Amino acid sequence: MWIERPIDRESQQKLYVQIYLIIKENIDKDEWYAGMRIPAEDELCKTYGVSKATVRTAISELVVDGYLKRKQGKGTYVNRPEPAFGIALKTRLTENIFERGGNVSKEVLVKGIQIPPEDVIVYLKTRGDIYHILCKKTTNGEVACIEECFIPLSICPDLDMENICRFPLYDHIQERAVKKIQKVIQTIEITEANESTAGILNVRERSPALLLHRLLVSSDGNTVAYSRIMGSCTKYKIQTEFERIK
Repeated sequence: MWIERPIDRESQQKLYVQIYLIIKENIDKDEWYAGMRIPAEDELCKTYGVSKATVRTAISELVVDGYLKRKQGKGTYVNRPEPAFGIALKTRLTENIFERGGNVSKEVLVKGIQIPPEDVIVYLKTRGDIYHILCKKTTNGEVACIEECFIPLSICPDLDMENICRFPLYDHIQERAVKKIQKVIQTIEITEANESTAGILNVRERSPALLLHRLLVSSDGNTVAYSRIMGSCTKYKIQTEFERIK
């Protein structure tokens, strides 16, 4: 016996989080006991009607949290985690960046593989090829902000085949990348728009701008991706929401 609660596709909760919670519930209620091999990924995909990438992400999170253990060539097994001291709070991040509501659209301006510039190497700590994506975000026809993302090719080799505008970068990496995000480091500073960024934002060169740096870091301490978002600090605001999910 095991819990087959249906997935709620109308929920704001990510699919992989719902799968995580269902599997954890099976373990907590001893439906899946310590040392038991859990169903294969294909079976879980069929049962819950989700993609293999979604199931793999949920299982990877459960492995990191100590609920499951992978055995090379044998499958994935229940591994009761040791009691933890203190409280671990996992969150889902939702945010509105430089926008005031209304119709929001995102346009890719530049997309391709390149050698990282020197300032980006400092963040990524690699000189290997990267994906560089430059997007423009508009609300109600006005330019709200520009976003640049830099992702090592070795982390997400199929990124160029995806529609990067459809999903947030964080979600895409959690679904597709070979390394998952364990920590996000964010820095915000006041800067000036240079010639190229001012042209996209439709502001004067050297106008004050809000610049947000974001480092996405894996469990082994390596940088998975680096992004920077810039918008006019005279019009827009950043609102960030953290919600407990498990």
